Amino acid sequence: MKVKAQYKTHHREELLNYFRRIPGKHVTAAEISDFFRANGSPMGTATVYRQLEKLVCEGVISKYMIDSQSPACFEYTGEPDLANSSDYLHCKCEKCGALMHIQCDELEALAVHLAEHHHFAINLTRTVFYGVCEKCSAADGTSAEGEKEETEA
Repeated sequence: MKVKAQYKTHHREELLNYFRRIPGKHVTAAEISDFFRANGSPMGTATVYRQLEKLVCEGVISKYMIDSQSPACFEYTGEPDLANSSDYLHCKCEKCGALMHIQCDELEALAVHLAEHHHFAINLTRTVFYGVCEKCSAADGTSAEGEKEETEA
């Protein structure tokens, strides 16, 4: 039985080039459609979704469902440093909705602690921490630790 070859369509290549320019960034299908429309190369929403699902199946792009109120977001993982790293998670800002991809050596220690002391194997790639990003903290005068910053009078 023959395996069907992957067609290298124009839309697929455009989408891959788009993701290659933004490694580590999370985008929704609507943001992708808006980008192509704004840049004079409109791509229908159905085409975007179809191509995204194919790329997810190929393992080039990861799909994240953060919560039931947010649309799925997609991240390019075709780059060797992202694709081969198991120690990353996501942080979502509760104020602006920004989703950040976090890679940190301390995550392995967290996973080991949870396994040894709580008998729970965490999937770091599907873990989301909720809080407030640096930009929103600065805008409302709090530090990243949630404490009000003192201003000089």
